[in-house]
Amino acid sequence: MSRTTSHLATTDTARAGVDPGAFRIASYNMHKGVGADGRRDPGRIAGVLAEIDADIVALQEADRRFGDMAGVLDLDAVRELTGLIPVPLERRARAHGWRGNLILLRDTDVEHVEQIDLPGLEPRGAVMVDVIRAGRPLRVVAAHLGLLRRSRLAQAQALSEVLRAAPPRPTLLAGDLNEWRLTRRSSLEPLMPHAPGALVKSFPARRPMLALDRILACPDTDVIDMASHDTPLARLASDHLPVKAWIRAREGGAALSA
Repeated sequence: MSRTTSHLATTDTARAGVDPGAFRIASYNMHKGVGADGRRDPGRIAGVLAEIDADIVALQEADRRFGDMAGVLDLDAVRELTGLIPVPLERRARAHGWRGNLILLRDTDVEHVEQIDLPGLEPRGAVMVDVIRAGRPLRVVAAHLGLLRRSRLAQAQALSEVLRAAPPRPTLLAGDLNEWRLTRRSSLEPLMPHAPGALVKSFPARRPMLALDRILACPDTDVIDMASHDTPLARLASDHLPVKAWIRAREGGAALSA
């Protein structure tokens, strides 16, 4: 078991005045560090992460898409600023994540990590990590689904099957799911019976209209609060706003698609 430990002195309770067992999770499509002004400035992404002050972060587009697919963040600077540490992955030479997906944690024991290939016309994937936080088991899945509805539907079905096969555990799925609907027309339908989630507008960052970025929670996790992180810096740093939620994981319980 490995552990990510923050050097920060603040606590969940001090930050939010909520249940000591609660924590904050965020999902952020960082657009490879390219902001609304067309400039690549990873330092702005780190600044947004510091503003959010989350304990778990699912990042999308953390790596360049072509060439050596190098990660664009200064992970040491992010750690110094936020206390967040990347989940260990089998990466390509200079990549930070898997298919651009990267999970950052603090004060959390990592038990198991799985890198998942997802079907579709373009390379897509997900990262699944089993952790212990505040003595409670938790599973976090970070994903970036495709632009085509047919691909998203197949990817949601694949994730549902992976989770169904995994040992039961309170589960969160966070990422840019490229889907804003909650109805039967939603490509997330394979996941929806267990995690209807909430619609929080996050795209485009300068004038949010679509809820593409989602945090889905299984019935054994309590969502205390969910919102987009809408600040001047967040509107500039990427074409997506981050979404964030306060979560309390119950002991035991079933997984997202059990």
